[in-house]
Amino acid sequence: MKENIAFGTVINGVVMVAIAASILHPFMWLFFSSFKLDSDIVSYPPTFLPSTYTLKQYIEVWKRIPLLRLFVNTIIFAGTVTLVSLILDSMAGYAFARIRFKWRRELFAFTLVTMMVPFQVLMIPLFVEIYRFGLLNTYWGLILPRATSAFGIYMMRSFFVSLPKDLEEAARIDGLNEFGIFLRIMLPLCKPALVTLGIFHFMSNWNDLIYPLVLTSSSEMRTLPAGLAMFIGERVIEYGPTLAATVLSILPLLVSYVFAQKYFVQSVVMTGLKE
Repeated sequence: MKENIAFGTVINGVVMVAIAASILHPFMWLFFSSFKLDSDIVSYPPTFLPSTYTLKQYIEVWKRIPLLRLFVNTIIFAGTVTLVSLILDSMAGYAFARIRFKWRRELFAFTLVTMMVPFQVLMIPLFVEIYRFGLLNTYWGLILPRATSAFGIYMMRSFFVSLPKDLEEAARIDGLNEFGIFLRIMLPLCKPALVTLGIFHFMSNWNDLIYPLVLTSSSEMRTLPAGLAMFIGERVIEYGPTLAATVLSILPLLVSYVFAQKYFVQSVVMTGLKE
């Protein structure tokens, strides 16, 4: 029996290592390729490690695009959208989950329906609206349309539904109003959901390309993905600088996920798909 358990443990370990290697391989290839010469990148058969390590690609990126400005724009855009969305999504999710009001189910169903509408359908009307408000090529023009999301409302509602009702009933007996219950009782309990939703929002907006391109018209307001697009032409792709810039762009996402991983897993376990 002990031999079977030990053999099963070894098999499980081998399988997990194989899965981890298959997931990490593209990231490792991207990282090492960013230190390759142009000739090594396009050589056949391809090699995993560079024959000569060089910082040429990173230097080229720094010369060709205003990298620091793009980073600042992306941090302001993605960070502010994430913060505002967490506030509004949590408030809306709590209202749909805990407060009884007329047309509650219908409004929530309509909110979910908006998730099925692709951005390409709304792209031109959104551009016209932002232009007429005078917010084109501004931070507010980028932030306000993303201030909340149907996915965030759905996720927070699912989390609030899973919490016991005894908590809010006890709080009402103690004299708290609805906003006090949300702020002092419910919100501290949904920290895992907030961290997970924050990761989703930050990653989505950090990597978005089409949306910032539509609502900005100058290189001073471009975000990082838009800057990466400058290395990809109609018939020519500059692989070296593109790889180096991609490494720089995904580093903040990897760091944020590593520090928030435990909250991410906890939120998935606790939230589930409750209605």
